[in-house]
Amino acid sequence: MAGPKTRLTDFANCAGCAGKVAPRGVSQLLRGMPGRGDDPNFLVGTETSDDAGVYRLSDDLALVQTLDFFPPLVDDPFVFGQIAAANALSDVYAMNGRPLTAMNIAAFPDQELPLTVLAEILRGASDRVTLAGAVTVGGHTLRDSEIKFGLSVTGLVDPADVLTNAGARVGDVLVLTKPLGTGFVTTANKKGECPPDVLDSAVAGMTQLNAVGRDALRAAGGTHALTDVTGYGLAGHSSEMAEGAGLTVEIDVGRLPLIEGVLPLAVPRYFTRASASNREFLAGRLRIESTADPTLVEFAFDAQTSGGLLIAVDPDNVDRLVKELDARGARASAVVGRVTARQGATAVVLRGDMMN
Repeated sequence: MAGPKTRLTDFANCAGCAGKVAPRGVSQLLRGMPGRGDDPNFLVGTETSDDAGVYRLSDDLALVQTLDFFPPLVDDPFVFGQIAAANALSDVYAMNGRPLTAMNIAAFPDQELPLTVLAEILRGASDRVTLAGAVTVGGHTLRDSEIKFGLSVTGLVDPADVLTNAGARVGDVLVLTKPLGTGFVTTANKKGECPPDVLDSAVAGMTQLNAVGRDALRAAGGTHALTDVTGYGLAGHSSEMAEGAGLTVEIDVGRLPLIEGVLPLAVPRYFTRASASNREFLAGRLRIESTADPTLVEFAFDAQTSGGLLIAVDPDNVDRLVKELDARGARASAVVGRVTARQGATAVVLRGDMMN
């Protein structure tokens, strides 16, 4: 008989995959959703699978709205709260916005765990929300056998400054602001097999606010498209950028920034269900060149939690962007690919020699 649950991740049904519905399923659902209708102020909706919705209030002010929540990926409740908040706030930064308010959403097994655990989760989330310059205005909690936590975030942006995932141009260079591998790390952690220093490195990335990347791209200029890399992996989110612009994204897997020490964890034992579904989602729209290292290819499909920003920037602004990221302490400032004219049905190309 199984013993009592003792770790926070014991109350997660799928640590490492964050419980996300497969991208193909979400894509099918969105096709059936009503669009923006005749409202001219509904600037960004579900049509291009962007990171948040944008609704114009006036000529120079718009709301940015998003919601995200998932089961615990780590056992420290304070850190879990930090990660969940940084992840939700990221969607506002990915639209070039400023977070304003946040509301917590939680499911918690209060008959099995003390409420002090939930208090620590909320405290961790508040820490990141406060760091973002936003305020927590409330929330809602349900009793559940599994822990789930996240936030609904509202932000502000000037409509003229909105960046979506659909604005990439031929010749743009792709820059990534956080290292990859959180899916491998959190799955290994769930099994009790992740080295502590590797977990610490992953946590440092997942808790960093993507305000770092937003501020860097604002200072550097030349950004044409923007998204954050989360549950659908680098390849999945790159495909959304490619499809939104009607172009093709080429990624050099040899240039991908990786969490320090994660490479030995990139083995099938630590693959998540999302790794397979992310690859399946790109069927018929993905080309993997023979130059691409197979192990590094897996990092393109690994589901990320609170991942970095993927920035499509004019080649003339790349060097400045990298310098701005480094100056602000971004976890990564890696040039990982480029945008090309559409290559038939192919949205994403993974190769290993492009930047040499």
